Amino acid sequence: MLGTNLQHFFQEQAIGLEVKNNLARPVNMIIKKIFDQLVSLVLLLILAVPMLLIALLIRLNSKGPAIFSQKRIGHDGTIFKCYKFRTMYNDAEKKLNELLESDRGIENEWRQYGKLKDDPRITKIGVFLRQTSLDELPQIFNVLKGEMSLVGPRPIPRYEKERYKDMFMLCFSVLPGITGLWQASGRSNISYDHRVTLDSWYVRNWNLWLDIVILLKTVRVVLRGDGAQ
Repeated sequence: MLGTNLQHFFQEQAIGLEVKNNLARPVNMIIKKIFDQLVSLVLLLILAVPMLLIALLIRLNSKGPAIFSQKRIGHDGTIFKCYKFRTMYNDAEKKLNELLESDRGIENEWRQYGKLKDDPRITKIGVFLRQTSLDELPQIFNVLKGEMSLVGPRPIPRYEKERYKDMFMLCFSVLPGITGLWQASGRSNISYDHRVTLDSWYVRNWNLWLDIVILLKTVRVVLRGDGAQ
């Protein structure tokens, strides 16, 4: 019942449940925006040197740029370039298509989780970056550009849009996040359908303290390696 308001009608002879959407309120959106910008600036100052070292290691480990951008669906369905440290070889998309066509088990795993447990496309340094979620650090620039939030539903590729079904408009009525309830609750151990449920619950029940808790829990999950791939 959390996330709903009870409404009485006709001298309490009938009642109705009104579903809230906390992030639809302009005041809440402004508070969240200010929080994102301030925290992102602090994180960038702290992490600038480690990010440069990671970029150097990526370049030494395999051919290609250290940072790549991928088109993702963001706020209100708009398309933007989401930044990440490169964790795969340059021909990753081609290899994925070949795997999906040749192995039914891999195809089912990809359909259920949107990821592969033993992904041969990932570089050696990429395995470490994904296990520690350090590959997400360049998305701080997306936050500073106003394209993402620190916490929110994950930005998705176009081909994953249909997985959200009737929850798509709700979940992407807000800025996508670097982390969210999915990451703080076990990451790859959670099915895609459960991930959509968590995203929709987050949007309806947002408050600033919830963002702080999710950020702290994300750090704990990453350090423990829960659901890492």
